Amino acid sequence: MNRDDIREAILDILSGIAPDDDLSDLKDDVPFREQLELDSMDFLDIVMELRKRYRIQIPEDDYLELRSMDSTVAYLEPLMKDVQKV
Repeated sequence: MNRDDIREAILDILSGIAPDDDLSDLKDDVPFREQLELDSMDFLDIVMELRKRYRIQIPEDDYLELRSMDSTVAYLEPLMKDVQKV
């Protein structure tokens, strides 16, 4: 997957977790928690959904890497480079 595919996948996951939030104005460089009504359980849902859909294991020490769209895509890019788009 390339950066755009990963971003699209994250948006799809976020739309399932926060269906009432408008993701069209999501700023890539601003933390998710500043833009969306996500709590710690929602954040864990993102991690679990990545594991379920793409078999990506994210160590708890790396959770801060997933704070914004830019940082999430940058973190996931090497892990998902060989993953086929679903």
